[in-house]
Amino acid sequence: MTESRKIGCGSIRIMIFARDKSQMCNNLLQFAHVYAWGREHGRRVMSMRFSYKYPYFKITHSKYVSFPLYVLAKALAAVKLLPTASFKHDDCDPVALEQKMLRRRHIVVSGWYVHYYDLFLKYRDEIVDLFTIDPQFTEPVREKMKDWKGIKLGVHIRRGDYAVWKDGIYCYDDATYADRIRQFARLMPGKDICVCLSTNDREVTAERFKTLIGSADGHVEVHLLGGNAVEDLFMLSECDYIIGPPSTYSLVAAMYHDIPLCRMDQIEGDSLSLSDFRMFDYWFRRIV
Repeated sequence: MTESRKIGCGSIRIMIFARDKSQMCNNLLQFAHVYAWGREHGRRVMSMRFSYKYPYFKITHSKYVSFPLYVLAKALAAVKLLPTASFKHDDCDPVALEQKMLRRRHIVVSGWYVHYYDLFLKYRDEIVDLFTIDPQFTEPVREKMKDWKGIKLGVHIRRGDYAVWKDGIYCYDDATYADRIRQFARLMPGKDICVCLSTNDREVTAERFKTLIGSADGHVEVHLLGGNAVEDLFMLSECDYIIGPPSTYSLVAAMYHDIPLCRMDQIEGDSLSLSDFRMFDYWFRRIV
């Protein structure tokens, strides 16, 4: 019989409350590590962040992902009635924290450095299913993309916070992206290329990129969806290839259908090659 215990009202099975502060795809991956660990050990895992912050996914409609439960867990953790296993620092002791997770009936797990790579991959199909994007966000994108012909290259242009993160080394300019697009087109001789731009930079336009790309081998079309974060995420996930800076956003997009992903900081040599595109499980273990 599954052990249960009262928290507030109602009976809840042994529960892990996954908590973190960051952006959407960081939260998704952090939760998924905790979910995979909980799945392996017969624990339910509630995402505190997705209970209120990102109402775009299947998980937000599930029984134990609710705002009232989030508020209750947050309050209990604040007064120390609910213990916390904190993976917030890269020098934390994961073995000791895991033992704490095993000993406690209910616990908050927080921090970016909770990593269970093998378990994540073991339960990857379940994780992908939990983060199925709701049709209200996917169908308008799918309708637009059906007219975009050719091999779809998703290009993630990250600006904003990347201008200062790690002194801006991954904040590539438009000319650099355009050059990589031209190189990609040369890898697909005679093929039509459909470039799907995803960016948080409002100054980026499809017309500017068409001009920067200029003449290229084959026919290159450029599209800028201009959607919100989850719409652009779905667009990238529907591409044939993805290229961009090191980012959990493009990594999660690649996760859905195991799309070959090229991280621009890891291109070998001066020219792009197909060997620079690797699958999710490779980049997943190499997050910057």
